[in-house]
Amino acid sequence: MTDFIDHNFSGEVEFLKALVRVPSDNPPGDCARHAEAAAKLYEALGFKVERHPVPPDVCAQHGMVSVTNLIVRERFGTGRGPTIALNAHGDVVPPGTGWTVDPYGGIEQDGAIYGRGAAVSKSDFATFGFALLALKAAPDGLDGTVELHLTYDEETGGFVGPQWLLEQGLTKPDFAISAGFSYSIVTAHNGCLHVEVTVRGKQAHAAMPESGADALEAATAVLAALYGERHRIAARISAVDGIGSPKLTVGLIRGGINTNVVPGEVVMRVDRRIIPEENGEEVEAGLRALIEKSVAGQAGITVEVKRIILAVPMKPAPGIDKLVAVLKANAKRELKTDIKITGVPLYTDARLYSEKGIPTVLYGAGPRTLLEAKGHAADEHVKLADLKAATRVIAATLRVLLKA
Repeated sequence: MTDFIDHNFSGEVEFLKALVRVPSDNPPGDCARHAEAAAKLYEALGFKVERHPVPPDVCAQHGMVSVTNLIVRERFGTGRGPTIALNAHGDVVPPGTGWTVDPYGGIEQDGAIYGRGAAVSKSDFATFGFALLALKAAPDGLDGTVELHLTYDEETGGFVGPQWLLEQGLTKPDFAISAGFSYSIVTAHNGCLHVEVTVRGKQAHAAMPESGADALEAATAVLAALYGERHRIAARISAVDGIGSPKLTVGLIRGGINTNVVPGEVVMRVDRRIIPEENGEEVEAGLRALIEKSVAGQAGITVEVKRIILAVPMKPAPGIDKLVAVLKANAKRELKTDIKITGVPLYTDARLYSEKGIPTVLYGAGPRTLLEAKGHAADEHVKLADLKAATRVIAATLRVLLKA
């Protein structure tokens, strides 16, 4: 199996480069074109690819333009063994600034592939696909099913990706491995609440501000309350290694129409990271109460708080120990280093499998940290050595889990 991966590794590298060269930025979230390109690449490898387009109105409800989720299913032996889902997302954040190479170039240099999505997580389209090819090349002694779940809205919550596939009854796996990095196995992660806060007042001439109700002045009270909350929650540390404390960030503010006009409306977006010990609904209720209280009694001022995303934290599902043990042993043997079992302060699609009671971890191609891979930053890349190692680890893990 290792020989197969080595022999076909140049093809895996070209496969990943081709994926990076097709933009799939989210926003705007118009990802059907990338899904079709990916489907054709998998079909060229000999896989049968199911295309599952999400209805446009459902996409729109979740801030997406177009989504086509892909499923590849390979059955081994009688097929009565476990079903293992391998999930990676093809949508990526926009490139932003500061790149030294073309973010859509799929550039290979210094032993790595550079480009937006090269690490997060188009790399695992390649890792999972070529690991499955290795099993198909030597299927003796295997029993069960492997499914590739290739989805397209992780950056906006996964609600029309894995959640949609699960709710539509298109899959019911016994285990799930979601895209991750090679030197750790992630079993828990933060949740995330995004809200849009709209402070409304009354627009007026700047020469007579008393004739209006200044929404920006009121918004400063909201900001003061939010930043006070940021410092308060920083003292609470999760018991899960790698998670840290809850976080709060005001990431976007817009308002006003001109220098000489009292602002009648100010809109801000708030990101609140939720640790596994917290309840998302309670966090949201508390944040709403805090914001509303901050402007209570201000004449002519109203405030509206609208949920954009509520992604609950991921917690280990029953039965995860077997998956962790097999992955850890194979990764330690391949990488010649101890593999950490940890949590991360991000939120991912993996939680959607875990919520359904499916034992789920994050593992895939990449370095020890997201910062090292420059995920969501300029010059994002994945090292070829890590890509090959992760492919070997996933293939070996599947072989153990599917042993007849």
